[in-house]
This record gives sequence, structure tokens and C-alpha cells, in this order.
Amino acid sequence: MDAAGSQVVGECAQYAGQSQSGFVTTQGGNLLCRKIIHLIHDNNVKSQVSKVLHECELRMYKSVAFPAIGTGQAGQSPAKVADDMLDAIVEFASERSVKHLKKIKIIIFQTNMLSVFHESMKKRQDSDLSRTDSWMSLFKSFFWGKPQSTEKKKPVVLEKKVDIVTFEICGESQKTVDAAESWIKNLILKEQFENSISDELIENFGQRQIDALADLQRRKHVTIQLEDKLSPPCIKISGISKDVCFVFMEVQKMIQKMKDTEEERSKAELVYNLVEWRYSGSNDTFVAFDKLTNMQLEDAKIAKKPHLTVKINKKNYKVDLNTLQALDDQGKTLNIQRMPKNEGKL
Repeated sequence: MDAAGSQVVGECAQYAGQSQSGFVTTQGGNLLCRKIIHLIHDNNVKSQVSKVLHECELRMYKSVAFPAIGTGQAGQSPAKVADDMLDAIVEFASERSVKHLKKIKIIIFQTNMLSVFHESMKKRQDSDLSRTDSWMSLFKSFFWGKPQSTEKKKPVVLEKKVDIVTFEICGESQKTVDAAESWIKNLILKEQFENSISDELIENFGQRQIDALADLQRRKHVTIQLEDKLSPPCIKISGISKDVCFVFMEVQKMIQKMKDTEEERSKAELVYNLVEWRYSGSNDTFVAFDKLTNMQLEDAKIAKKPHLTVKINKKNYKVDLNTLQALDDQGKTLNIQRMPKNEGKL
């Protein structure tokens, strides 16, 4: 409550006597969330979690975070709390009517309690292996944001191309030939270098990235090994040191570009959950912008930019963010709308 601030304390005092559902909802205050659901003390943790989850679905919230309820001053058994909370989440995740709540987090501050919740999850998985794929996929989708695909990925194969160089050594004796061979090997080894990159995103490399690696391997005469079965996946680069360093930097750029794209996609999704920008279509209807343009418009508004150029039906339009009108090169004007979504989203 101290972190949330005095506004939240005042709201709790105002609504405390009006609750009939076992909880009070306030604004987020100083915390990084839109709403706070305050539970009224009850030893039935499963019931409390279930009520909160259904309230979130009713209010069309997209995510919710729980502490380990009752393990502090209430003194409840951490093992029982873990079982009760996970029971409620599994039952909720199994309901076909769930449409809005996409992510559920349990925030655990005590490190010793992590093993308790892990054991509770493991116990469920081991208790009925025949149902693992059915409810565990749902369960993971709420904790990690999207269902884990059970489809096996096609193995990634990077063709190894080795240019063979043959040395023919002639000498007065076997000793001088051996010495020359040793000298050549030492020269080659001095120039050889190996470096590796480990990153979870390597697992998501598609054909475009594989083709880029193959091109680098061919142009720079290095050997690239893609170890995608390791955790995390790894790319090993070996060859002449200057070429290895160059390829290493290029692969780092590839991975960073994937990270930037994923972060931008996640941000666009978050903005779309809060506000929707639209342009006028036919028959007095409005059409939603794609999520990336939606984010760009919202960012421009927050930055108080007067104009932003966007694409509508493959044509460039200059959006006036003050008048909410879009103008193309031929003078055609479209009306723009900014529609905030449910204020209760977390």
C-alpha cells in the first residue's frame, strides 16, 4: 500500500464497506498497472483466485499478477497455497468461455517458495500424463503469453563447404620435409580462430536467416555450425580471425534485428489493447489501422507531433494529429478516430 500511494489508500477506505464480492478494485496509483484488486481476508485461497480471474475476464483485462496469497501475515502453508492457486488457474484455463485474459503471473518474492510452486506444477504434470498436452498447453499459454506449439520444428541444416588446399613438399630428407610440414601447420593454426554466440532467438531462425548464414559462410570462407539442439541454441564460427570477427558481428546484428522486431510487435500489441486508431471507410464505417501503424500514431500523439505520414490502402496519407484528418497527394481527405478501449485493462 505504501508503494501504491495515498490515492489508493483513500479509495480502499471509501469502498471498504461496499464490497459484496470479497474484493475491492482501485486505480493503480504509483504502481505500474491500471487497476489493483484488493482481496478481503479469506482462508479459501482457491475461491479468491477464481473470483479475481473471473472478474478480470468480465472486465476484459488482458493480464493479472498475483502474489503468493496468504503466505505472509496470514501464515498459510505455502504448499497448500500453491496447490489452491494452481487449481483455480487450471480450472479457469479449461473454461471455453475465456476470451480476454491472456496472461497470468504469480509473483514470488521468497526464493525458497519457488521450489514449492514448481513441485506443485510438476506434481500435476506427473499425476496424469494422458492429459498433459490438453491442459498443460492451456496452462502455459496463461503463464508465458502464448500456447507452446507441439509441432516438431523442421531441423535446420546449414551446408558445410570446405575448400581443400593441397601442399606438396619436397626436401633433401624426411626430416626437412617434416619440419616444413610442421611450420606450415603452425602458420595455419596461428590464423585460426573460433567464436560462438548463444541466444534463445537462434531457435527461431527461419529460411531467411539460414540463407544469410550460408552466404556469409561462402563469402568469408568460414565454417558456421548451428547447434540448435543446445539450450540455449548456439552458433559456432571458425576460420581466419578477421573473417570470424566480421561474421560474428553480422550474426549479432541478425539476432538484434529479431529482438527489435519482437519488442516492436509486443509494444504494438500492448498499445492496441489500450487504444485503437481508425480511418473512415465506406458507408459511414471506420476501419482499424494495422497494429504497427496504430502504435506509431499513438506514439506521435504522445510526443505531441503535429503530423505523421501513414499508408492507407497502399497510398500515403499525411495525418493531422490535431484535426484528426488524413490527406493524400491528390487532396482526398479521410477522417481519423482515436478510440480508447476499456479503462479497466491492466
